[in-house]
Amino acid sequence: MRSSSETLKLAKPLRDVRLAGQPGGAAPSTAPAVPTGPVSGAEAQAIYERGRADGEKALSDQLIKQRVETQALLNGVLVSLRDSVPQVIRDTENLMVSLALEVAQKLVADMPISVPMVEAAVRDALAQVEGTAKFTVRLHPADLELLQKANSPILVNTEGSQEFRFLGSPEVTRGGCLVQTQFGTVDARRETKFDLLRRSLVA
Repeated sequence: MRSSSETLKLAKPLRDVRLAGQPGGAAPSTAPAVPTGPVSGAEAQAIYERGRADGEKALSDQLIKQRVETQALLNGVLVSLRDSVPQVIRDTENLMVSLALEVAQKLVADMPISVPMVEAAVRDALAQVEGTAKFTVRLHPADLELLQKANSPILVNTEGSQEFRFLGSPEVTRGGCLVQTQFGTVDARRETKFDLLRRSLVA
């Protein structure tokens, strides 16, 4: 029997050698073979075509992804615009109404105060307290003086009211009036009318 330390000499090199206990040996590699030497023109063309196909596919995938993202962005913009247009229209309408009211208020304020104008304001206010036996009409002192100088019938004709009086009040602007009763006050001043009109028109 030979010692395990002796060297074996073989007449030919060993081929297809496997480790003991592994009859099948290691599984062959699945990686594509990489040419280690010169390649023919056909092989080089095939390698080029594969590389170009892979590049085109990667570019196509990227373009599709960008198209989807762009479409989603456009849809979001369209939805935002669709939701904002009604609000823009409402804001524009309110702005136009406010502007028209301001112009009308300025025009009315620039009109000269006349007896018929003051009488109309008082009659409109008294129509809201019709049937009230006792009331006080407050006018701007200059308007009250204007009615008194013109001997306006509205100062004496109250359509059956038992007790009434007209007083000058600096708190009342020209062209309007305040009618006070035991049930409350009717504010018929110009600025109050314009404010009520604005509230009814502007949402």
